[in-house]
Amino acid sequence: MPSPSSSLATLRPDLAASVEEFNLANDRAGFIGLRVLPVFDARKSSGSFGRIPIEQLLQHRSTERAPGAGYSRGTWKFEPDSYTTLERGAEEPISDEDVVNFRDFFDAEQVCAQRAYDAVLRDQEQRVADLLFNATTFAGHTSDVTNEWDKNHKTDAVPIDDVETAVRAVWTASGTWPDALIINRLTFRNLRNLDQIVDRITATGAGSPAKPSDITAAMLAAVFDLREVIVAGSPKNTADEGQDLSISSIWSSEYAMVAKLCRSNDLREPGLGRTFHWSEDGSQVGGTFETYREEAIRGDIVRVRHQVGEKLIYVEAGYLLGNVTTL
Repeated sequence: MPSPSSSLATLRPDLAASVEEFNLANDRAGFIGLRVLPVFDARKSSGSFGRIPIEQLLQHRSTERAPGAGYSRGTWKFEPDSYTTLERGAEEPISDEDVVNFRDFFDAEQVCAQRAYDAVLRDQEQRVADLLFNATTFAGHTSDVTNEWDKNHKTDAVPIDDVETAVRAVWTASGTWPDALIINRLTFRNLRNLDQIVDRITATGAGSPAKPSDITAAMLAAVFDLREVIVAGSPKNTADEGQDLSISSIWSSEYAMVAKLCRSNDLREPGLGRTFHWSEDGSQVGGTFETYREEAIRGDIVRVRHQVGEKLIYVEAGYLLGNVTTL
């Protein structure tokens, strides 16, 4: 049975407003996709744009002007690039019977809205992770660390050196200094126990010695001389429906990325990438909440949808470190 069009659905801003609590829960779950690929609101659902090659951004030319002569004028050569957004969404049915049976225990409509919302965001998170933690995509901009950042190499792991190597590699390839380290929560917890990290933070006056449990992402960022350390904590169940639970992280423990992230709404800014969002059909970045009636189940359908496309723009703005955890 085809799904009804949006015109047959009722927008539910009340559900969207109540999802503020969902946002807090998702922050705790560690969704970072929109932090590493910030949103750019596009005027069309798909289209082309001019991407300035890195070498053009860094081109040096003389600015000396002789009396009566003209000024040096630059020319820009754009490389054609494109983006595509796709509508994505999730639905949850709720029968009239369920509304009545469970109203003393919970608001079934709210539960369904949360489940659909989580499905949409979790799928987006997986797409971003697959795009960035990808050795094939970053071929030529990746290397393995010698000593993994975990308990097996507590004394001889050198994450500060490894990150500095990646920072310099981004600078050499792009002429921009990276400002973020992207890791998952297990890697974050491992880093806090490594001697090189503890010793460096202790040396800054954090105590003697610094307690790993007191080390924050902001403290790690200071150690690595970066603007921020972004920690992903989002889990996924990799088991098929009906099978025993099998939990793993959406962002692999095998990788860490050093990157220059986009910080403005200017497409000409060199940065790792963007999340293109098209809102003309009612899409909202986090999701548009709708409900519609379906008499076949004698109930309502709660739907969450958005139209987005994740795009890696400058591979040179990222450097992927592999082998960061002993598997």
